[in-house]
Amino acid sequence: MAEDANRAAFFEIQSRMIETTAKLKQVQNQLRGKEGEKKRAYLTLEELKQLSDDTNTYKSIGRTFVLEPKSVLMQEQEQKLKDSESAISTLQISKEYLEKQIGEIENNLRELLQQDPGLARQIMGMSV
Repeated sequence: MAEDANRAAFFEIQSRMIETTAKLKQVQNQLRGKEGEKKRAYLTLEELKQLSDDTNTYKSIGRTFVLEPKSVLMQEQEQKLKDSESAISTLQISKEYLEKQIGEIENNLRELLQQDPGLARQIMGMSV
């Protein structure tokens, strides 16, 4: 009876680990994407700063380019930079939380396997 409970607990811990790991990978991918957006916005802003104020600047809208004042383009890039930075900080907090959860799940699994060495042997004998 206790063996079945431990086995069920193991499978529940395993599913939580898989779910949390998937969430962590998703957050890491989003973080990478936002860092790329931030870098593009920063580089575009730096290039715009080098241009004189009377230079014709164009904004891409789909496959069309529209004449826009340099100041408007700079404001848009600055806003993209700020948005990316705030998203990165939020995603960083989520990443830290998920990493902490994974550590707790690993500890729970370790404790379960130490309580029931027979379960550990059964798991090792399972084919993947």
